[in-house]
Amino acid sequence: MRFLHTSDWHLGRAFHGVGLLPAQELFLDDLVATVEREQVEAVLVSGDVYDRALPPPDAVRLLSRTLGRLRRAGAQVVLSAGNHDSPARLGFADEVLAAAGVHVRTTADSLTEPVRIDGVEIFPVPYLEPAFAADRLGAGERSHAGVLRAVTDRIADARSGDLPSVVMAHVFAAGATTTDSERDVSVGGLGVVPAEVFDAFDYAALGHLHRPQQLSERVRYSGSPVAMSFSEAGRSKSSLLVDLDEHGLAVRELPAPVLRPLARLRGSLEQLLDDPALADHADSWVEATLTEHAPRAMERLRTRFPHCLRLEIDAPSRQGDLRSYADRVRGRTDLQLCCDFVEHVLGRDADESEQELLREAIDGAAVQRRGADRETSGAERAGDVGRGTTGAA
Repeated sequence: MRFLHTSDWHLGRAFHGVGLLPAQELFLDDLVATVEREQVEAVLVSGDVYDRALPPPDAVRLLSRTLGRLRRAGAQVVLSAGNHDSPARLGFADEVLAAAGVHVRTTADSLTEPVRIDGVEIFPVPYLEPAFAADRLGAGERSHAGVLRAVTDRIADARSGDLPSVVMAHVFAAGATTTDSERDVSVGGLGVVPAEVFDAFDYAALGHLHRPQQLSERVRYSGSPVAMSFSEAGRSKSSLLVDLDEHGLAVRELPAPVLRPLARLRGSLEQLLDDPALADHADSWVEATLTEHAPRAMERLRTRFPHCLRLEIDAPSRQGDLRSYADRVRGRTDLQLCCDFVEHVLGRDADESEQELLREAIDGAAVQRRGADRETSGAERAGDVGRGTTGAA
């Protein structure tokens, strides 16, 4: 069988406030084209189909449309739930979908029932939270490793010994490398699963980690098809094209299309704005680290890098004024305080015309305040008279 190993689509995710759906749609268009070009028989998605349990409608529509296109292109589809997916929502109508060639596994109910495609048994293992699954599965320990051992032992007993087998799992396997975009990988090692639990299978199609990597010839992460953190800048994204039969295994990495590359830039504001070597990043999503304090830095950076999404300052800290705010403003006029604010924001002193505007605004506010005070005093006097009259009555 020839199949594509993918994972971690995270449909509906945002990247520093920018929606990733156009980038994800570009990948899915390419995925359909790959199925047609390479005559792929199955597409495997090892968890985190959506980015959150309640996905936005646009993400649901994109998944629905893509599943239809993949089936029309000739591939069956196998999806398993990740820790970001809602089992109930992703698994809706799973029996009807299975009849149409889209196999969705979201719970522990059918772990030992393989999806059979062209003489290969595929065992999709959804993300299983140890706190809820350990006792039900008879796991020796309440951990991800304990749960996966119990699961793979059950599958090993149920599988047909004469057919090649594939296991899909959404886990953090020992020896793998993380990125900044996995939100909840492991705490204190409790989430780590030894790669040996997959030894009984001809191929382990893993998901959960967003960097493509190979733990052994038969145990691999496809990684996410779209970058989701600046820690992935400069790293390629891909899917894995796998040929598996009774004669052996062959894996080929297929690069994923990139809607907009990532760039991490560092230097003074002047360097980033003037360096001709940075011209290639004008269309990139940019993370800029300035080595100085500069007024309106993000606004000015976006004149050259309109897709700058993140700004960090790594400069010697300014010696702050340790006095209290009351001490710092004592004796200063309203106009002086306003001019201090202009200097803080613009990095220069307010000029004469700006000072005149500020003076007019301060004087106008003072007039309004005095008028409001007179109205309040008049109302209070009227109230006193009224109360006195009532009391006399």
